[in-house]
Amino acid sequence: MSEKERFLKYLDDNQVRYTLISHARVFTSQQVAGATHVPGKELAKTVIVKIDDAFAMAVLPAPRKVNLKMLKAVTGAKEVRLATEEEMEKLMPACEVGAMPPFGNLYNLPVYVEKSLTEDAEIVFNACTHTDSVRMAYSDFERLVHPSVAEFTESPAV
Repeated sequence: MSEKERFLKYLDDNQVRYTLISHARVFTSQQVAGATHVPGKELAKTVIVKIDDAFAMAVLPAPRKVNLKMLKAVTGAKEVRLATEEEMEKLMPACEVGAMPPFGNLYNLPVYVEKSLTEDAEIVFNACTHTDSVRMAYSDFERLVHPSVAEFTESPAV
């Protein structure tokens, strides 16, 4: 069973209504938004960060960027940095790098969600591959993941 199949089984086992969206192979969150015909603000991208000595997931709308200083303040950490690709591969070896779903609970990682993402009825995110995405209710995501909600992003430079 692939990691995508395991993830979808987890959703099924937890009685989550979702739509699996297959699309062209894309790598950036904005490309995923285009391929899935979803507004960028509804596409949840997962960024792996290292907060002091532990890894965590930061989940935010695709057009936004993690502000590491804000995340540091929110978490009370001494140091916050982005994880390297090598670190991501070790944390989630069965997922394609950059395509991990925002379910830190499946990887023993705390999850921080940007507050603005909670305003959407549905979210769309990568499903372990660069060719599959899932659309589901934000309320189901919140029920399963129990994320910490905070403001830690900024708009990208135009």
